[in-house]
Amino acid sequence: MPVQYLQWLLYLQLLLYCAVLKAGKVPSIIVFGDSTVDAGNNDYILTLAKSNFKPYGRDLDGGKPTGRFCNGRLATDFISEAFGLPPLVPAYLDPAYNIQQFASGVCFASAATGYDNATANVLSVIPLWKQLEYFKEYVGKLKSFQGEAKAQETLINALYVMSLGTNDFIENYFTLPDGRSSQFTVPEYEDFLLALSEGFVRDIYQLGARKLDLTGLPPMGCLPLERVTNRAAPGDCNKEYNKVAREFDMKLLGLVHKLNAELDGMEIVYGNVYDLLDDVVRNPASYGFENAVTGCCGTGLFEVSYICNKKTPITCDDANRYVFWDALHPTERMNHLISNYLMNTTLYVFL
Repeated sequence: MPVQYLQWLLYLQLLLYCAVLKAGKVPSIIVFGDSTVDAGNNDYILTLAKSNFKPYGRDLDGGKPTGRFCNGRLATDFISEAFGLPPLVPAYLDPAYNIQQFASGVCFASAATGYDNATANVLSVIPLWKQLEYFKEYVGKLKSFQGEAKAQETLINALYVMSLGTNDFIENYFTLPDGRSSQFTVPEYEDFLLALSEGFVRDIYQLGARKLDLTGLPPMGCLPLERVTNRAAPGDCNKEYNKVAREFDMKLLGLVHKLNAELDGMEIVYGNVYDLLDDVVRNPASYGFENAVTGCCGTGLFEVSYICNKKTPITCDDANRYVFWDALHPTERMNHLISNYLMNTTLYVFL
């Protein structure tokens, strides 16, 4: 047998061994959050916050829209694959999947939601408390499917991801004059959201969670929609929004330290997406992008959800050249960069 063939065979065996180790150490990925990680749950509720139509999903296999607010896969899909799990994390409300598929990954996220119930009410989406109820239902199904002991092992070793908070500010606080902004100052609202985040983490801890990525806010003032609605400097990043995101992220990091100290056996990492996205927006060419100001869909300034549709004119040919797919959400390529960044900076501790 040729030496090169033996070397190739050993290499394949090593890859298989590594995949088995990854799958064994993190047997499942469980996702909570908003449109940054919603795999299609909003397809099955009555809301305007949907993306189950073209051109969404055009770069997925077969070009079929799945309800992901992207031209392709989400960061959580890439993270799942990095841990040796399936390349797409299925939406819990999707009837095409059952507990057999959900055992290795499940998404409870809902586009347009936030930590605050009032945020979910704006577009009638799934609030965080309801995502928790779905998770409890899932735990019962998992125990019936795997047995009590095996299910508990899965829940303890699974990677949990929480990605939300942006909508609380740009959809709720800064948009609704008679809402939270009339009740809280910005620092008070940040603390209000952090208390909700802490309560949720403690709830899933009681249900078995031990490995958690708590993702921070991006530079939300640099989202295309926020640039175009920036009255102080139209077309530029909204510095006030970015300042709030930074402040909130620093408080979230403090919460991570607090919960790690107080919850026995819990390991929480802070997903710092702000620094990566901030650098990409400032230096897009360094990352191979040509456009970090507008989205690929239509003019890229305000098109999102139903406004980004197959009849939208001049949608770009190559989304890989764009940081943003629509006016709010990253392209698949940007999501892949986010996944790689998180794997290399924080999530590697769970490998």
